[in-house]
Amino acid sequence: MKIIRSTASFYSCVVLLLIHTSSTFASAPDRPNILLILSDDHSVPYLGCYGNPDLKTPNLNEMASEGALFQRAYTTAPQCVPSRAGILSGRSTVDVRMTRFSAPLPADIITFPEVLRENGYYTGICGRSYHLDGSGRKPEITIETFDKYNLQTFRHRVDYLNQGTGMKVVSQFQEFLSRVPEGKPFFMWANFSDPHRIFNATDYEPDPDKITLPTGFPDTEKVREDLAGHYGEIERLDYHIGLLFDEMKKRGELDNTVIVFMGDNGAALFRGKGTLYEAGLNVPLIVRFPEKIKAGSVYQDLISGEDIAPTLLDFASLNPLPEMTGISFKPLMENKKYEGHPYVFAERGPHGSGLPTSTGAFDLGRCIVGERYKLIYRAIWQLPYHPVDFAGLPMWKELQQMALDGELEEPWKSLYFSTERPMFGLYDLEKDPNELNNLAGSVEFEKIEEKLKEALHEWMILNKDYLPLPVPPSYIRK
Repeated sequence: MKIIRSTASFYSCVVLLLIHTSSTFASAPDRPNILLILSDDHSVPYLGCYGNPDLKTPNLNEMASEGALFQRAYTTAPQCVPSRAGILSGRSTVDVRMTRFSAPLPADIITFPEVLRENGYYTGICGRSYHLDGSGRKPEITIETFDKYNLQTFRHRVDYLNQGTGMKVVSQFQEFLSRVPEGKPFFMWANFSDPHRIFNATDYEPDPDKITLPTGFPDTEKVREDLAGHYGEIERLDYHIGLLFDEMKKRGELDNTVIVFMGDNGAALFRGKGTLYEAGLNVPLIVRFPEKIKAGSVYQDLISGEDIAPTLLDFASLNPLPEMTGISFKPLMENKKYEGHPYVFAERGPHGSGLPTSTGAFDLGRCIVGERYKLIYRAIWQLPYHPVDFAGLPMWKELQQMALDGELEEPWKSLYFSTERPMFGLYDLEKDPNELNNLAGSVEFEKIEEKLKEALHEWMILNKDYLPLPVPPSYIRK
């Protein structure tokens, strides 16, 4: 596909395409408002409604009790930028060329808010950086390149664009609502910074000594303090989301709005953000719309970040764009015929805007998740695990020193501080949800491993992936 460089010609093409593909608009009498809320670095099970007894999240708990909660929602990447690209485009992160963290979303990739806008919605983005206009405004060459080639496109994609954190998200949402033209439905993408590090919600933190450490965490004083900081951020997030709900109630818009809450990628905790483990990809997802969704529904179906776009377009009675690979799960929530994914896929590429000094900053991997088993493919397996966003903190440095001194017990020492990683990891998520036991290479699971590799191989070919394929020719397999 030829990339359109001219902004004017690009948006002319967009309008023509949207008119062609959104033929159901005229027959949609009551289009709901749509509110998409993203938390930043947030894994399952870190909400009260996901069974965490130490987290007080009354607003999101109530949302779940009045709507649908998904246990197995996976982002398309364990990092903010590529994950959000998948959510907005309804496509694979690899397919939309967003595997490099600091890249702006290409102008020819159409997002679902643009489809809504061209079909009568007033659209907006507010809150923390939405990350898709390119991350990192330094060095000067980055700024100059963005400006020279008009690479920052989001001011053209929505009606309202504003950024901020904390209470600013609430005030921006209020401002946005006051600008919605009478008689128009709205779409808002509200981005919160919590629970992204740095953890500073001290007024909301529980007592570190009284929390229950998740399985898979070493028990030290500093680890407990760090986790309590993470919990504080989540409780502050819940408070701010409650203010959004209050504002909608005041304006009489709450029950006429499809509300989606989702984590943008996994938490910056052990083997979380930046990894293809469950803690990096499996995120909370809650959907509320009283007219269509049965209260208190809980689903175990595999959901991909790619599915958000076609689902929200479906609620607006609009067709997905032909290139969208996500599947609407609206029929699932309405108890109608639904054929979901046999597998979901994710990728890991560069992180941040710095040089490739560790696997925290640069890693290359892919994964496939099925109903029970999961396969992780690490293309640069020779390099050790390095955490994203907390490698310089006292908690991690203490564990490093304990490992050097022979004081850190297994499995933590091997999981965090092995000098290299296996190229393939095969995990039974039913028996081993913490992914501690690698089954790859086992004769007993040979057929399962082969099947997952073949499905991943096919997906990588279809997405024009640049990594070496996971099933090599037979003559070099040995």
